[in-house]
Amino acid sequence: MEKSEKGLERVPSYGKPKGKRLSIRSMKGRRYSARDRDEQLPKSAIPRNVHRTLWGLFAEIEREFERVCTENSELHDKVEELTAKYKGLQGGDKSDPATEILQDTAYRSTVKKPSAGQLMSQKLKTTYKASTSKIVSSLKIPNQAITLDCNQVQEFSGHKDGIWEVTCSKQNLQLIATASADRTARVWHMESGQCLAQYIAHSGSVNSVRFHPTEQLICSGAGDGSCHVWKMALSFTDYRSKSPSTLDSPNCSRPGSGDDEQDDDADAADGQHSFKIRSAIMELNGHEGPVVSADWWANGKQLVTASWDRTIKLWDVENGAVLHTLEGHENELTHTCTHAVQKLIVSSSRDTTFRLWDFRLPTMHSVNVFQGHTDTVTSAVFTNKADHVVSGSDDRTVKVWDLRNMRAPLATINLDSAVNRLSLSPTHNVIAIPHDNRQVRIFDLNGNRLARLPRRHRQGHRRMVCSASWYDDTNSKSISLVTGGFDKRAIGWTVSF
Repeated sequence: MEKSEKGLERVPSYGKPKGKRLSIRSMKGRRYSARDRDEQLPKSAIPRNVHRTLWGLFAEIEREFERVCTENSELHDKVEELTAKYKGLQGGDKSDPATEILQDTAYRSTVKKPSAGQLMSQKLKTTYKASTSKIVSSLKIPNQAITLDCNQVQEFSGHKDGIWEVTCSKQNLQLIATASADRTARVWHMESGQCLAQYIAHSGSVNSVRFHPTEQLICSGAGDGSCHVWKMALSFTDYRSKSPSTLDSPNCSRPGSGDDEQDDDADAADGQHSFKIRSAIMELNGHEGPVVSADWWANGKQLVTASWDRTIKLWDVENGAVLHTLEGHENELTHTCTHAVQKLIVSSSRDTTFRLWDFRLPTMHSVNVFQGHTDTVTSAVFTNKADHVVSGSDDRTVKVWDLRNMRAPLATINLDSAVNRLSLSPTHNVIAIPHDNRQVRIFDLNGNRLARLPRRHRQGHRRMVCSASWYDDTNSKSISLVTGGFDKRAIGWTVSF
């Protein structure tokens, strides 16, 4: 081996190309080769040939590191050149995301990690900014131009148990109907709040009630597994002007007659003087479980019923025959709704889905299943457009869907409580959402909150709100919305648009 100027042997190259040799400098500035290192180590520590091999590998690592640093420096120069050109083209006020990524990659290994104090300062700034944003956003009004003013103007009291559903007449008759767990359905005059008639023929909880679109008929579905069609008098004036002996319907009787005398006395004590309807014009029996929802279809010529037996039945009102039995839901149904013009039916279920049943083709019908919720879908209703549906769920969301593209909802309303049977106003395209937490909120179809019905000064419901129904008669200035809850009351509200 050759001798250096200071008398130290040079480290052999081991057949590798000449390059910088890895050496260790002592505190006094003296350079040590691998052989010097071997001489200082105990002879029994590491064999000399292994030790030399390790130092050769260290030299290769050093050369590789120098090569990476050189490439890193060249890449950094190119990034700076490209950044300067880009800023020159864009006027110097924009940055290229790709350039920023390259810069971050080039400097990642050289940028110093922030200290603990800097990390804490950044965390405090982020937390303060987030909390400030929440405060500011909570003070914002979604749309000041369409914020609604709501007030309670009427109360309908008389049921002995909770109200499952409330509905308004579509014939501008100033009438509403309620379905209650006390096994009765009642018809009320909207302006006076007086109960005009009670239907008492069901043997189970009445879960649904709907007015016929053109005639003086009402259908009601109950826990006894049946749907009844019964007749009422024309209007509030007819009830007030006719005596019991002159009423057209043989199914109506004066309070206090027969075995209902005790109940009638209780009604009289509450100031309620209503006619009792004891039998139906037609009883539709065919379900094996409770009927939870019923609705008129095909301009009132047919009826649709949904049951806990997981089926939907289409009935011919004239003869009471079952036209179709729709099956497919994997769990109990919760609601059904028909389209006002098109031959479409939507049903919701506890299986977290809602289904669209299409009968527009006379030779066949199709079904589409939509899975957009994570819990029971409590209701689903059509909008003015046949291809749009609004669904509410126990997962505390209400979603607006375009049935032609179900990959994502058009709007999602996130709420703080489970949603019950919602109602959509076809005139104003706003949604009334009743909640388990006694609240009723109003949103538009874009998901903007417009109002919350007040619960101060003895207004509002005291228990779960089960149902809501819009009254879209433009001639009525007093009541725009009716809600029913498990506090045994229905409430009429004015909503100023």
